[in-house]
Amino acid sequence: MIHRRFLVTGAVAAAFFLAPAALAQDEDRSSLTVGAGVAAVPSYEGSDDYRVMPLPQLRGKVKDFAFWTRGPGLYVDAIPNTDPQGLDFELGPVVVARFDRSSLKNIKDDAVRMLGKRDVAVEVGGFVGIGKTGVITSDYDNLSARVAVTKDVAGAHGSYVITPAIEYMTPLSPSAFVGLGVSADYVGKKYGRYYFDVDAAGSAASGLPVYAEAGNGSGFKKINFSLAGGKSLSGDIRHGWAVFAVAAYSRMLGDYADSPIVAIAGSKNQWIGAIGIGYTF
Repeated sequence: MIHRRFLVTGAVAAAFFLAPAALAQDEDRSSLTVGAGVAAVPSYEGSDDYRVMPLPQLRGKVKDFAFWTRGPGLYVDAIPNTDPQGLDFELGPVVVARFDRSSLKNIKDDAVRMLGKRDVAVEVGGFVGIGKTGVITSDYDNLSARVAVTKDVAGAHGSYVITPAIEYMTPLSPSAFVGLGVSADYVGKKYGRYYFDVDAAGSAASGLPVYAEAGNGSGFKKINFSLAGGKSLSGDIRHGWAVFAVAAYSRMLGDYADSPIVAIAGSKNQWIGAIGIGYTF
């Protein structure tokens, strides 16, 4: 039976080169995958300008307890994966650092840069989910669903983020795989106020119109779609070197998409492209 872990969303190009761990055999109760890649991402959430950034990642398991990074976040599954029928219950803590607009040099749009930088948010919470191996194409494909709930504890936006996600992965051969993912981000009103509202002072500095709608209530901020694939360089995706690629698309929604930071200075359509290489021990 195949160990079940495949995480990739349109929100971030992360963990795409860590699928070898998702395909590790259950008898390998401990494993580690280390990867590095580069991604073209929006310069801020809602931007129509892009920048290239590095993507160091790792994931693994210790005696069937799995852990992984997704971008600047760490997930730890506190439920070991031991079910012989391929059913995988997930529950554990999440810690995420959010760097959006925390560095003015990464913001290419002059108007948004004049709004000033934002503090780094540290979002702490947990996730719950369920996955099943052997569902559609073979005994080794995997379908999973999970929900992560986090709250900023660093005093940046001071709000919460809820992220439901559905992911599907299937091996194409012993040396290749492909995966699909869809997720969404539901945020509290303080999140919208912090990242998407424009007050009178910000309007005077940037030339963007005053906007206070995004902070009036909670709601779905974005929906994400992703396609990922990988190819082993050693002939076995579960061990050794492998190369990976991901393409992702996100659509800004509601009052967040209508913010002048997005509608005037940026774009509702967000794209991510990334490539990387990883090694599974």
